[in-house]
Amino acid sequence: MIDSRAIVDPSAKLADDVEVGPWSFIGADVEIGAGTVIGPHVVIKGPTTIGRNNRIFQFSSVGEECQDKKYAGEPTTLVIGDNNVIREGVTIHRGTVQDSGTTIIGSDNLFMANVHVAHDCIVGDHVIMANNTAIAGHVHVGDWAILGGFTAVHQFCKIGPHVMCGTCSVVLKDIPAYVMANGNTAEPHGINTEGLKRRGFSADAIQALKRAYKVIYRQNNTLTQALDQLADLVADTPELAPLIHSLETSTRGIIR
Repeated sequence: MIDSRAIVDPSAKLADDVEVGPWSFIGADVEIGAGTVIGPHVVIKGPTTIGRNNRIFQFSSVGEECQDKKYAGEPTTLVIGDNNVIREGVTIHRGTVQDSGTTIIGSDNLFMANVHVAHDCIVGDHVIMANNTAIAGHVHVGDWAILGGFTAVHQFCKIGPHVMCGTCSVVLKDIPAYVMANGNTAEPHGINTEGLKRRGFSADAIQALKRAYKVIYRQNNTLTQALDQLADLVADTPELAPLIHSLETSTRGIIR
């Protein structure tokens, strides 16, 4: 399953059925789970752990040292879950000791061609990043978020779960859960209604999220005032909890 033209470090741990294409390089301290397919001309460096049934396409660079100038060769890590598709030319860097030391990628994600995931990022599950999207260091991306092509996200920003971010957006602040955003710089444009319908959210839950959006963005409330009002509603609509959490944990302020 390993092409004779590939280079695999003797210390790398690959499940028996892992496929490695020609001219790919698998470095030391790399562990790859069952069913994963590595295409040709891929570079994977460690310490990196990759789960089951991933597919990594040609010319991707996974687990490379980060581009942070403070990085001084520390043995930081990258952890990737299961069932991810990493398309051509994607770059995913390991963490830094200035953060947790680990970049974390969840499961069932799609990274389209030329996506960049920088050091110390945390990406959840079922995330889609379209072509040429770039997220800077320490960015957190929640489950089911979609970032349109050429989106650029500033370091330390948080993208909430179920966010839909339009093509060529420049994100300089946090995007709360469920919100659609677009523009340079990104501005809010309502709740991601269609995405929530596709994921089985009830009509009542979607209406409640729309009302919550108005509390945050249409009633001239401060963030504190909006949170006070939403706290009274969450008992009846548990779907509001991720939205409230994304507001409470925002460190850069939310897009307006």
